[in-house]
Amino acid sequence: MTLLLLSNTDLFLTPSIKPDCPHLSIMMHFCFVNHQATQGPCNTPKPSMLDFVNKAKWDAWKSLGSLSQEEARRQYVDLITSLVGAEAPAVAAQPTGSTKSFQTLLISTEDNITTIRLNRPEKKNAITAEMYNELIEALDLAGKDDSVITVITGSGDYYCSGNDLNNFTKIPEGGVEKMAKDAGQLLRRYVKAYIDFPKPLIGVINGPAVGVSVTLLGLFDVVYATERATFHTPFSQLGQSPEGCSSYLFPKMMGAAKASEMLLFNKKLTAAQACDVGLLTEVFPESSFQSEVWTRLKAYAKLPRNSLALSKQLIRAVEKEKLYAINDAEVERLVERWLSDECMQAIMSFFQAKSKL
Repeated sequence: MTLLLLSNTDLFLTPSIKPDCPHLSIMMHFCFVNHQATQGPCNTPKPSMLDFVNKAKWDAWKSLGSLSQEEARRQYVDLITSLVGAEAPAVAAQPTGSTKSFQTLLISTEDNITTIRLNRPEKKNAITAEMYNELIEALDLAGKDDSVITVITGSGDYYCSGNDLNNFTKIPEGGVEKMAKDAGQLLRRYVKAYIDFPKPLIGVINGPAVGVSVTLLGLFDVVYATERATFHTPFSQLGQSPEGCSSYLFPKMMGAAKASEMLLFNKKLTAAQACDVGLLTEVFPESSFQSEVWTRLKAYAKLPRNSLALSKQLIRAVEKEKLYAINDAEVERLVERWLSDECMQAIMSFFQAKSKL
């Protein structure tokens, strides 16, 4: 994943930090306020004067003096908040046919189809922690209702741009370690909701998809996309690692070489390329995408409900325990990555680019 911390779309603007960057001192301060918050005052030997990089890091940490971990945590949150700005999610109006109200989703049931629509179009449907929890609940409700199939799609021009940057500002009392642990637990529950989903689950990809919204596609039963959709998993650019069971399902679907291009080397696929490697079921022209896809979905929804559900469960049951284990392993590795210096450096680069916008 893409940690529950960063918006993947913004990453594309991120250059490497240069030694003469005017924002470097801000980024160094940002990094070592985090060190102070999690490790306390600087306790490492002073590097040689000729070791310029480590000397600069040591000076940045040492300059914080005896600042308490509690105060460092407060400053850390203030620093990020000043870069991000406050954001309050809009309350989504619920369409007819839905009995549960959500803040970040539109849920409707019509013609035996339950539709879960990501509804933050002004943020390209970037996923907040709230949206993760709402998606888990929405999938649980859809799995138990009387619909025949369930559809996930997005509002606006994007399907989903990955994780929302504002997740990074919610530092709990336990600091970054607790934040990483909590994020890992939420991710584990979120992916498990897809592994366990009992009915046919269909993705209607209405635009670009990034990060976790891509890696989860292997857990869908059918995926239709508009021709203008793209698929990007820029994990190594953020010093992170794959999730959504993609470390297993992507090589299985498309072969190890093609999967590695996406998961290791950040290759962005067009819709046609994604279909060629087996990530998508079919691609449609933008002009007829919605009408053609929904005509098919309404036909599928007329099929016998129990026959579809039981047949899906037969197909998926063979690997369910394996997918649970893969989900656990991916989350464990991601929590390690989120706490690593390498990941922190990528985050610093990200904020350095954001501060120039």
